[in-house]
Amino acid sequence: MRPIHSCAPIIILLLLSTIAPFASRAQQPKTHTGYIQPMDIPLDLSGNFMEPRSNHFHSGLDMRTQGREGIPVRAVADGWVSRIKISPWGYGKAVYIDHEDGHTTVYGHLQRLEGATAEACLDAQYRAKDFSIDIYPDKGKLPVKQGETIALSGNTGSSGGPHLHFEVRKTAGQRAIDPELFGLRAPDRTPPEIVGVRIHPLTDSSQVAPYPGKALGFAAQGGGGHYGLKPGERVAAFGTVGFSINTFDRYDNSTFRMGVRRIELFVDSVAVFTTRFDEVDFDHNRYCNAHVEFGLFKEHKKDYHRCFKLPHNKLRIYGKEPAQGRIVPVPGRDHAVRFVVTDGRGNTSELTFTLHGATAEEAASWPIPMLEGSLFRYDAANVLEEEGVRMTLPAMALYDDVFVRYARKPAPAKAYGPLHLLHDPLEPIHANCGLWIATPDIPERHRSKALIVSMEADGKLSPQGGTWQDGGVRAEVRAFGHYTVMLDTVPPKIANVDLRAEMANREGFTIQITDDLSGIAGWRGTLDGEWILLEYDPKTKTIYHRFDKHTKAPGRKTFKVQVTDDRGNRAEWGQVFNR
Repeated sequence: MRPIHSCAPIIILLLLSTIAPFASRAQQPKTHTGYIQPMDIPLDLSGNFMEPRSNHFHSGLDMRTQGREGIPVRAVADGWVSRIKISPWGYGKAVYIDHEDGHTTVYGHLQRLEGATAEACLDAQYRAKDFSIDIYPDKGKLPVKQGETIALSGNTGSSGGPHLHFEVRKTAGQRAIDPELFGLRAPDRTPPEIVGVRIHPLTDSSQVAPYPGKALGFAAQGGGGHYGLKPGERVAAFGTVGFSINTFDRYDNSTFRMGVRRIELFVDSVAVFTTRFDEVDFDHNRYCNAHVEFGLFKEHKKDYHRCFKLPHNKLRIYGKEPAQGRIVPVPGRDHAVRFVVTDGRGNTSELTFTLHGATAEEAASWPIPMLEGSLFRYDAANVLEEEGVRMTLPAMALYDDVFVRYARKPAPAKAYGPLHLLHDPLEPIHANCGLWIATPDIPERHRSKALIVSMEADGKLSPQGGTWQDGGVRAEVRAFGHYTVMLDTVPPKIANVDLRAEMANREGFTIQITDDLSGIAGWRGTLDGEWILLEYDPKTKTIYHRFDKHTKAPGRKTFKVQVTDDRGNRAEWGQVFNR
């Protein structure tokens, strides 16, 4: 949306024409050699480095595994295991290997670990009596050789299907760099695709011509690296404006949309903005939401990259051009605009069109969007407070100034109060915000069972947790949206999948665990009273035990499991079997 504060000084393009026509470009990253492929199958990618994702840039390569799990995963070079992280979320089962060349390789979403690494992981889990661990073995304790199998590929954690997530990081600082620089390259002679361009007013006095019809931007047409706008479409603006471009890359013979490596914007042959996607700084990775047009990305899956910086954007991926993407067309004059988009293999595409500098009289005929709600400054703390609800945003929780709206609807089914519509979930939030919803009528005996939930447009509920405070429930949230309070007094459900009375020749067993609202918070299994490892997979809603050195001995055994949800409701189940 249009900022209402003043930003960097306005730079007139006529003055910019006296600057060297091209900003200095960073040198191409160094290409490394000596690494092998982590799997002995053809390299087939479904995601590449710094491709925009929800709340982050992708930090590695997603390597497809032919739709199956269990493919051996190899160390790409000599080194030692420096970290083992196991979780139901994120990378799932992941192994980190440090190498003498100063890099760390990461292998994620693994089905299971192998060899000494698996042994060290199992020992750590039994010591902690926890499936989720994050350990850092001493240097040299778990050495690996290039080509050694360290794990089998899988689908664990927040994975949408079987694949290997592979990263290369600089060991010092743990910043991710493109694995394709190490020879892990899929065929790519295809230039990036350019789909469209949008123009944004950057001050309260700026105006832009409307898009054609109900379009969300100006559509590009062309191919083979050369694009223009559709005939008859006219880009015009008055005052300071900036552009965003919808672009992505495809590898040869692939349908997957990938990220590009560099975007350059020139106006009248002057470089006004450059973006390079060379390195992921995990401390700043969520600022991806400030780089892309978040609403279009989330709702329409459109990859619009801003070619100007929002005020609260700490990404270090931009060039040092004086204009910083802030363009001031001269009234009555046409300006030549050129985008150059480059992929990781050096293939380029260009989009060229004319920007017309409108006069004040021309701009006066264009519609001006109505701004509704209360003004929230990005660099100040803000409070959205209405009857029965209070949302507190710390300073720098927003990427720009925003007019924030509020509405309410009647209580949904099973809700303990109205549905509070807190602005728009398509407006991103960077930091945790306190949300309090009044629920004074909840009986005291049920207050520990109350939680805040968000409701999506299709009615899907997402638990946010919370605690009872000052006559209501308070939780930390990281998004605008539609919120209410519900009670969860129902214990989780436990269902046997394949634990039989006779398990002598079985590798393991699976139990299904589900919860109706607040979500699974913990689980604990014992065999003859001793803790055993149960691996939780939230995608399949199951816990699984693979018989190990602690449990594989033959004999009659008693299994018990206890499952707790986020509100403290508990269920238990058990069975006797022979091993």
